[in-house]
Amino acid sequence: MVTELKLSCPPQVHANDHFAMTFAPLSIDEAYRLADDGANGAIVLMSGMVRNNTEGRSVQFLEYQAYEPMALRVFQQIATEIRQTWQDVTHIVIHHRTGKLEIGEVSVLVAVGCPHRSEAFAACKFAIDTLKHNAPIWKKEHWTDGSSSWVSIGACEQNEDSNC
Repeated sequence: MVTELKLSCPPQVHANDHFAMTFAPLSIDEAYRLADDGANGAIVLMSGMVRNNTEGRSVQFLEYQAYEPMALRVFQQIATEIRQTWQDVTHIVIHHRTGKLEIGEVSVLVAVGCPHRSEAFAACKFAIDTLKHNAPIWKKEHWTDGSSSWVSIGACEQNEDSNC
């Protein structure tokens, strides 16, 4: 099941922006295609993946849950803030998975198209950092020893040195 939102209004949300929460695997090719534009000199794409360890503990898999309507509104707000800071941005794509994800699977994609690389990098970094801090998304880490625990992805932002 895919919950997808493509908005051309209200006016603060740009028609070229694309946001999605989905149980289905994320496509790097699709995110890139959605950010592509002839006006771009750069597309910066950040792909967050499931690692096999967290702070020295072996991870078996992750499980993501989200309050999807609010998460999509947070994605829209991130795009609005990006466009206020970097007015030349042409496209913003934010996609996030929910459900069970195995090691190596992509959990989040952020793509930003822009005429200049420095702005594209800065806007993409802002998007993922803000998403991790503000979006109502939680992950449950399942370790190979059979134990597990829930973590708000916002907790990851508070400790950049952690393996979130």
